Amino acid sequence: MNANSMHTRAMLIASVLFFATASADAAELTFDLRVERGHLPDAMRLVRVKQGDIVKLRWSTDRPIVLHLHGYNIETRVEPGSVAEMTFTARATGRYPIEVHLPNKGSSGHSHGEAPLVRIEVYPK
Repeated sequence: MNANSMHTRAMLIASVLFFATASADAAELTFDLRVERGHLPDAMRLVRVKQGDIVKLRWSTDRPIVLHLHGYNIETRVEPGSVAEMTFTARATGRYPIEVHLPNKGSSGHSHGEAPLVRIEVYPK
């Protein structure tokens, strides 16, 4: 084995070890959230995760809604009688609201409902 191929092999092994270690700290977290009459129970209105975690929000509802996770720009439609998933890797730290998007009458945009349904807090590792 020449010096160049040994260097390439060492870099490959180092990369694999780095990514294996980085992903070992990440948790896969699932939260089941039921929206009724446009609200969540108070105990479900705050979700805390760590940077790097894989977060799965499983939504159910009693009426059709569209949810938007700000900061991550994820939008999910939820229909009664089914479960919709919103999955993301918590890369950006901070506090991010999930709000109901309502259609804007006479416009192609949208507006928000009242207060956010839930806030996602992402803490540094």
